[in-house]
Amino acid sequence: MARDVSDSTPIGSKDELVSWIAAGEKPPSAFRLGTEHEKFAFYSDDLAPVPYEGRAASGGRPAAGGIRHLLEGMQAKLGWEPIMDAGHIIGLAGVDGGGAISLEPGGQFELSGAPVETLHETAAELGGHLRDVKAVAQEHGIGFVSLGHSPLWTRAQTPVMPKGRYKIMANYMPKVGSRGLDMMFRTCTVQVNLDFASEADMVRKLRVSLALQPFATALFASSPFTEGRLNGFQSMRSEIWRDTDAARSGMLAFAFDDGMSYEAYVDWALDVPMYFVKRGDTYHDVAGGSFRDLLAGKLAQLPGEKATISDWANHLSTLFPEVRLKRFLEMRGADAGPPEMLNALPAFWVGLLYDPASLDAAWEIVKGWSAEERQALRDAVPREGLAATIARRQLREIAREVLAQSRAGLARRARRNGEGADETGFLDPLEALVAADRTVAQDLAARFETEWGGEIAPLFTEFKL
Repeated sequence: MARDVSDSTPIGSKDELVSWIAAGEKPPSAFRLGTEHEKFAFYSDDLAPVPYEGRAASGGRPAAGGIRHLLEGMQAKLGWEPIMDAGHIIGLAGVDGGGAISLEPGGQFELSGAPVETLHETAAELGGHLRDVKAVAQEHGIGFVSLGHSPLWTRAQTPVMPKGRYKIMANYMPKVGSRGLDMMFRTCTVQVNLDFASEADMVRKLRVSLALQPFATALFASSPFTEGRLNGFQSMRSEIWRDTDAARSGMLAFAFDDGMSYEAYVDWALDVPMYFVKRGDTYHDVAGGSFRDLLAGKLAQLPGEKATISDWANHLSTLFPEVRLKRFLEMRGADAGPPEMLNALPAFWVGLLYDPASLDAAWEIVKGWSAEERQALRDAVPREGLAATIARRQLREIAREVLAQSRAGLARRARRNGEGADETGFLDPLEALVAADRTVAQDLAARFETEWGGEIAPLFTEFKL
């Protein structure tokens, strides 16, 4: 999230929280998609991670700019508005209110794409962003690699970005799970944000996307390395989420209960402990506090302080289920990857969720799965990938059906570019993986053990963005 919401309008009841989410409803003609993707920055000469302020000359190694210099260079190139935190530039916002650039806790460089109508537009946005950021980064000897988990650096070697909310999160995470700091500092994802037309449409899309999120995890698995070695997983990023903070993550089993609604999600969100309350430029650490208490003006850490729209929007942004509901739905199950995979992720979900026939067909595939089966699949996928099973069927088999439905949905959308091509081509990398019965992670692991001779350095050359 590039920028915290700023809206001091008071909230006095749960109904207002529900209404805030419901205000995201749009007619299908107004549906948009927004793609977000993260990448790790490294110095090309020695593969070291890039700190915020850069590095000084030392031992024959030249001085080099850091993450701050990347942001300042992108600001000069794009003319975007800087986002500041306690005097530090920590992001950029497009002047037209569209896209944004932000930093994850360990310096992961993120593009939060503008809401656009077609996959062609989001692919063009990615291409333009990579050209711009690489041009700026080359001046400082910086390169980028896009994988689900930091492939080389220890957590101690990973830099820390100067963002107030991240300090609060970093202090709280070890209290609620063993892997929260790894999640913050050593993972990268790609996700797409999609619209809904009504409460019933939201529920349908939420259920289908939750059930199929492990498919995205398997299809996009790209994190087999930790600290320069194989870690035994295809998606270490996904495995880390299994022990980060159970109160705010997971498969949302209640979404499949009768009567699922905006209010049901609000009730869940109200009981997820808070991280912070922001007033002005100050982040007040209220970690573990209750939003219900804030709503009632009884939050122990800030006596008498009442909830605002900003508080609610910011709290929702600190919830991390596999699919997150705000005024749109966020697909959160995929590792980051090379550019063709970054474009394939929104294509996969748009084809399934924005075409009524494909959405219905996907529901037919998943509707008989129990909560226990969905959870068992989610638990197995980080290690097993497409070999994981549900309802006595392997994912690789079901994936062919799901991808066929996604392709059919994109074909029916018939959104064409200037050369007359529709959006179905963005699924080609996924179909090739399924046909070969191999994930990106498995290919990387095989190359590491054979042609790379057990060395991680070639990854930074061959997978450099």
